Amino acid sequence: MKPPRVEDLPRRIDLERHVTRSTGDRAPNGHLTVVWRDWDEILDHPPRMVYLTSVDRGGRKGPHLHLRRNSYFLCTGGAVVFVIRTGGGYQEIKLSESDPAMVYVPRNFASAHVNISDGPSQVLALADLAWRPDDNEMEDVEFDGYDWGKWAAGAG
Repeated sequence: MKPPRVEDLPRRIDLERHVTRSTGDRAPNGHLTVVWRDWDEILDHPPRMVYLTSVDRGGRKGPHLHLRRNSYFLCTGGAVVFVIRTGGGYQEIKLSESDPAMVYVPRNFASAHVNISDGPSQVLALADLAWRPDDNEMEDVEFDGYDWGKWAAGAG
């Protein structure tokens, strides 16, 4: 069996960030982060659904496995760590609102994300398959032996 291509593996994707300026004195007033443009080649799988999810302090979503869906995740508030089961163990990728990056989780890779901030965290998800209420493409899984305790609130 040939090894998977790099673009078919979970990975962090750094994003383009620009300082924004006020119209009067041109003073910095924030920033703009490019998540997706139709002419970029940032995403191998263009989104068909975009949603925002939140995770309470100390909370975790997953682990679960998407059988047909490729997903990209961006932390828009707080901080999270994505834990992705790979062939030989677990890959951990931290994201925060101050660090403009996404994590790519391909289909058939089980993952979870844990809130590691002191308040709620928000995660923007871009998926190449739109969810439907009667869709059974997700399976809950266990990460046997994984130490979830190391991500206790504030430990990140």
